Amino acid sequence: MLNSLSGRFLILTALFVMLAEVLIFVPSVARFREDLLLLKLEKAQIASLALLADDMIDRELEAELLENAGVFNVVLRRNEVRQLMLSSPIPGPIYETYDLRYASPFVLVRDAMVRLWDSENRVIRVMGEPVRDAGILIEVTMETKPIRDEMLAYGFNILVLSAAISVFTAFLLFLAVRGFLVAPIKRVVRHMISYATAPEDARQIIVPSAGVTELREAEEALKTMQTQLTQALKQKDRLAQLGSAVAKISHDLRNILTTAQLFADSMEMSDDPRVKRAAPKLENSIRRAVNLCETTLAYGKAEEAPPTIQEISLHSLAEDVVENERLAAGEAKVEFKVDIPEAMVIRADPEQLYRVLSNLARNARQAIAGTGNEGEITIRAVQDTENWVISVIDTGPGLPPKARELLFTAFQGGIRKGGTGLGLAIAAELVRGHGGRLDLARSDESGTEFAIYLPRIGGAAETIDL
Repeated sequence: MLNSLSGRFLILTALFVMLAEVLIFVPSVARFREDLLLLKLEKAQIASLALLADDMIDRELEAELLENAGVFNVVLRRNEVRQLMLSSPIPGPIYETYDLRYASPFVLVRDAMVRLWDSENRVIRVMGEPVRDAGILIEVTMETKPIRDEMLAYGFNILVLSAAISVFTAFLLFLAVRGFLVAPIKRVVRHMISYATAPEDARQIIVPSAGVTELREAEEALKTMQTQLTQALKQKDRLAQLGSAVAKISHDLRNILTTAQLFADSMEMSDDPRVKRAAPKLENSIRRAVNLCETTLAYGKAEEAPPTIQEISLHSLAEDVVENERLAAGEAKVEFKVDIPEAMVIRADPEQLYRVLSNLARNARQAIAGTGNEGEITIRAVQDTENWVISVIDTGPGLPPKARELLFTAFQGGIRKGGTGLGLAIAAELVRGHGGRLDLARSDESGTEFAIYLPRIGGAAETIDL
């Protein structure tokens, strides 16, 4: 219980209430001491008035009056005349004189604390004003021990009462905290535990109901997090199922393409010059398709093969991409350009970089073809001291705002109607595998530009194949 929030709150409340009572205790004891002294002055005054009423009071009655007042002698000043009214032997010298007529609260508190601390019995003189204007001044002598004993008894009673009040107050606050704070927090914890057992079940999502503003905000935040997590888990489950299906299709398609590659090899033996020219390109296309099937199988396992870094001619690679896209464009009015120096050699995985450029060029071609207008696609490359920067630029209609938000997210960043967004997601992943990045440089009504940054030094772990 002591480790719980309510238990610690109970202890802290009791301690703070006790602290408050202690702060009240000091001035209270000082006030009690002042009242005691004033009461003794009043009793001494009454005894003096009795003596004034009858001058023939014997010594025994005088001693009884002084004992009843708790003093040794009484001096009353009336009409500027200081008169010893009652007296008895004083057991010792007067230790200190206290004038209650001009004592400030600070002085009263200080004197009370000194008296509590000093356990020795002393004789003191106390001066004050007589009640009901019975004179100008009254002073008495008395012992300090009886006063100290009464102060200790009073202080003990105050402390006991304070402890009882603090415990009772803390208990009430304990119940209040359990009802208003601990119970709603435990409810949130139960929801979290219940949700953790079945996060896919939307019924386990918390329904905010707390009346406390802060707890309500925490429940709202938990609800948002649980809702997003449930949706993400459902999407990942669908992606896993889709990946399994794609892996199966890719496996069978790879076998079919392998057979097609055998036929393409035999076409090279044809005497038709057009067939001889087309055969290498067909063979390259089939080889890339087989490689794509194999990498799709790896993607279905949530992993992409590491790039095999080698020196390649970027101009030749871009020409292959452009030539295939020209064939795919058909009757679409799309012009392709390669603005790359023929001597530029970079270090990259040729197959993965081909896939990246092919995906970007295909998306640009489809965007332009969708408008029915003429367009131009340019693959350009420059280099600086740190990076090779490859740009794919088109004069298409630009990307819609919604597509830009989740541009590189699979199944959410599709840039055309019916698209899955896989192309850009795969391209970005492949570029990251090289230690680089794929950025959307610009997209407006004049067209779109994607920029690939490949580091010239460092980057991906190199598997050089020369």
